Amino acid sequence: MIRVVIPFHLRTLAKITGEVQLDVPAPVTQRAVLDALEARYPMLRGTIRDHVTKERRAFLRFFACEQDLSNESPDTPLPEAVASGTEPYLIIGALAGG
Repeated sequence: MIRVVIPFHLRTLAKITGEVQLDVPAPVTQRAVLDALEARYPMLRGTIRDHVTKERRAFLRFFACEQDLSNESPDTPLPEAVASGTEPYLIIGALAGG
């Protein structure tokens, strides 16, 4: 069971309270987690990744085990702690400006 934490505005859109728990088949990658999340909550399609290119939206970042995975390949396996459900996969809203 993979644990996923998403930003408040996306939880509101999907009517989710707290973190999401997903069954993701091995290998557990960012792509597999996001595919499972969008399959379970179709209203999130296009909010985290572009509809066509499947690239991360500009103001979202992906973290696991205190590591920024935002620029990693979406097919790189996630850390074992995330794959086992010990640690959550975090989707964080990024801020810009000064």
